[in-house]
Amino acid sequence: MFNKLRNLLGPKAPPAPPTAIPDGQRVYAIGDIHGRNDLLNKLIALIEADDASRGPSDSLIIFLGDLVDRGQDSSGVIETARALAARRQARFLCGNHEEMFLGSFEREDTLRHFLRHGGRETLLSYDIEPQVYNTVTLTELHEMLPALVPQAHRDFMAAMEDRIVVGDYVFVHAGIRPGVALEDQSPSDLRWIRGEFIDDRTPRDFVVVHGHTITDEPQVLPLRIGIDTGAFASGRLTALGLQGTDRWLIEAREDAQPEAGLADGGVGQAG
Repeated sequence: MFNKLRNLLGPKAPPAPPTAIPDGQRVYAIGDIHGRNDLLNKLIALIEADDASRGPSDSLIIFLGDLVDRGQDSSGVIETARALAARRQARFLCGNHEEMFLGSFEREDTLRHFLRHGGRETLLSYDIEPQVYNTVTLTELHEMLPALVPQAHRDFMAAMEDRIVVGDYVFVHAGIRPGVALEDQSPSDLRWIRGEFIDDRTPRDFVVVHGHTITDEPQVLPLRIGIDTGAFASGRLTALGLQGTDRWLIEAREDAQPEAGLADGGVGQAG
């Protein structure tokens, strides 16, 4: 009877191949930094120690966007990121906060929006005294921006990417629009989307690695991996390591000696 039933149902479908990074490559993805240059420097040291311990590979560090705003040293974060890119492979995604920052040079209303969402802290990390900031009008501040923010920082943010694909992983800042092909995704969705992406359960043959949506712990799920642990407020900056089918987490903390989170495969294969 069992054999007859099995014949009626047909052969069992083979399991889907595990999500993987191409052979010879290793990727580290860093979640939203938001001005925490102290945590970024700790995390870079941890990543470089981890990378060295795993042996030779073509290693790449991907920043998932939102390097700026909210924390106290956005200008320092940009300098640290630029210095890192000058000595090893690193790529940078544009987050919604970089979008607002760049847009502030063009429009006063964007500047107003930017200041309400952490931009005040960003500008104060440049060469403007708090008492000056507190007395200038919005128009005056808008006129000051080109002299306040180095062109090299603006060029760095303007060159940021919208998505990065490595093997079976797609790296974006916020997420992707369900039902839309990767090549047709809008920059706005890649930088701003939240609920529609977070709640989507539509099967796909790749895993999205993203930040933007803060969670107490990294979310390692079958369709997505979210690593924004709210560094500006929590004092915890998280990175995801990927090699072959292995995954591991690394975390820098302000309140403890930083240490690697989980060993190879410690978070499990999410498919």
